[in-house]
Amino acid sequence: MSVLLMPFQPRFICLTLALSLFAGSLVGLNYLPAHPALLVLLIVSGGFSALGLHDYFQTHHAILRNYPIAAHIRFLLEEIRPEMRQYFFEDEKHSMPFSRDKRAVVYQRAKGVLDKRPFGTNYDVYADGFEWLNHSMKPTNAQPDDFRITIGGPDCEHPYSASVFNISAMSFGALSPNAIHALNKGAALGKFAHDTGEGGFSPYHKAGGGDIIWEIGSGYFGARNLDGTFSPEAFAKTAANPQVKMVELKLSQGAKPGHGGVLPAAKVSAEISETRGVPMGQDCVSPSGHSAFSTPVEMMKFIGEMRRLSGGKPAGFKLCIGHEWEFMAICKAMLETNIYPDFIVVDGSEGGTGAAPMEFMDHIGRPLREGLSFVHNTLVGIGVRDRIKIGASGKIASAFDITRAMALGADWCNAARGFMFAIGCIQSQSCHTDRCPTGVATQDKSRQRALVVPDKANRVAHFHNNTLHALSELTAAAGLEHPSDFHREHISRRISQSEVKTFADLYPELQSGALLNGTADARYTTAWNRADAHSFRSATAAAA
Repeated sequence: MSVLLMPFQPRFICLTLALSLFAGSLVGLNYLPAHPALLVLLIVSGGFSALGLHDYFQTHHAILRNYPIAAHIRFLLEEIRPEMRQYFFEDEKHSMPFSRDKRAVVYQRAKGVLDKRPFGTNYDVYADGFEWLNHSMKPTNAQPDDFRITIGGPDCEHPYSASVFNISAMSFGALSPNAIHALNKGAALGKFAHDTGEGGFSPYHKAGGGDIIWEIGSGYFGARNLDGTFSPEAFAKTAANPQVKMVELKLSQGAKPGHGGVLPAAKVSAEISETRGVPMGQDCVSPSGHSAFSTPVEMMKFIGEMRRLSGGKPAGFKLCIGHEWEFMAICKAMLETNIYPDFIVVDGSEGGTGAAPMEFMDHIGRPLREGLSFVHNTLVGIGVRDRIKIGASGKIASAFDITRAMALGADWCNAARGFMFAIGCIQSQSCHTDRCPTGVATQDKSRQRALVVPDKANRVAHFHNNTLHALSELTAAAGLEHPSDFHREHISRRISQSEVKTFADLYPELQSGALLNGTADARYTTAWNRADAHSFRSATAAAA
């Protein structure tokens, strides 16, 4: 945006006022002998004008580029926050959408500055629900460079060596072009993967050069015919791009499972139209369900086709667990068709989104820990856990979040919110208004310019690398060599003032093959008996 247009933008009012006063005081210099106060006005307005212009053109703080001068108030409040916490933020860990302490650590790791703090924990370690990692008396020397896993089962021709920590699904359209470019460039710098979200594989993903997990949702964006149905030809063409390392079918997302979405016609720019394969001038609809399949068996055949069309790259699916028998129906379909996904990403209901109905965000879908434990146990119960990798996504940002998820069965973790913080998000919760103050979640070009890609890409890489370093310290403290060595007995949770249980007690594991040989506990066998490989409906409901 041209500097000449700044006076017409309300967010530049402080800079506009400073420049106007400075210009006026220059004009009034002839009256200085009679009005010496003009000198004070000249100095003050000149100082603020210089500060504002510096804010507007600097490249390290997005909010200062969008709110020159005014945004310094925020930084001042951040400086005094620790002293004011007891007066204003006593309940922050329960009332805030993401704790301020954790968000501060993300910022510090993204900026590559010291993330240590004095005076011990801020948590009440005797409060119900407090969790901790059980350490070893013989620490190891775990190395974060080794924290990778191989994704790809026996039917996969091109397995992918993935980091245990990657960028979760966030679509182009929900995020700005600069945000997508910075995230993907950061992924390239840090040698980890970036999930596209269902909004398609955009030019900004390609410009970053980072590894891509291409997500296909119910709208089949980037792989669709004009009528909105799946296009094998379009899918194969994009999946052949060497930057695409894995292909992922999205069944649901944690923040609003079972809910579709609409991008209004006014927001369907030429770039979004090209990326998603949708016409301009029309609402871009993402249906709540898929049209390419209607039964678990058909779904497995579709995943097998995705793998074939991609040239043998790892193919899998993402979901938030709802009815247990529906996931078990998919497992029965695997056994019947002998088609197995290479991976499954489990999303938790605590996951974020740009906009969703309150009821969906608060009360629909299974939280990550319960969903992750259930998926892991079910795959163990049918004897296929060794050939299918599990990813975990849902409010994961710290190394402890990763260890907790991996203890419950995850092979790797995805994060969205943490990486958004790394590129400048301040959690203003204005994503749905197109008025994001830092240029992260907006298609307004005048706001996007606040996000400077090279600077934020470095922060993305720093956040990833520093989080893995913290993970290596936790892994070593537990006496382990790799995060995949974490198991349920490594994490403890306070149940009451006098009772503590490990995750092994809270989330008991099934024995291999238990669902097939009938030795699983009643909770699993009841759902298993209701599952039908040829229908997503409960077998008992269908019989009725």
